[in-house]
Amino acid sequence: MRVSNFLFSSFAKDFHIKNDKMRKTILTYGFISGAVAAVLMTGSAFYFQQSKDFSNGAFFGYAGILLSMLFVFLGVRAYRDNVSEGRISFGKAFQVGILITMISCVCYVLAWMFVYKNFMPDFLEQYMHQALEQMKQAGATADQIQQESQKMLDYKKCIKTR
Repeated sequence: MRVSNFLFSSFAKDFHIKNDKMRKTILTYGFISGAVAAVLMTGSAFYFQQSKDFSNGAFFGYAGILLSMLFVFLGVRAYRDNVSEGRISFGKAFQVGILITMISCVCYVLAWMFVYKNFMPDFLEQYMHQALEQMKQAGATADQIQQESQKMLDYKKCIKTR
């Protein structure tokens, strides 16, 4: 009985040390990734608010996502190198990566909520106006523009009810 208790406590102690290192790695890289995502989103939001031209928004948005997700890769690699002694299973890598991603996403959403509420409460209206103008310039018919406008208004109602 004493041998099994000794082995269990030894295993639990080793596991706890790895969990602390794992937690530190996840939190460090998660918050770095979240900060990168939040800063890039905030900067591009202020840029687009000033320029009123959202045409390159998708490019900047995806570039920000790629840059912030680079830290997911770096975090998994740091966990592999520093905690797992150079070896990591797919399951453990997935676990570390998804936890870093979740922290990053929470940081991004909190930053977006703050920016939207305080600095860009009319973002949706501006975006809708520009999208409809681009349709007009592209030669869309009045019926197509009306249908798209109705879809956008329905979407706006859906957002406002939440």
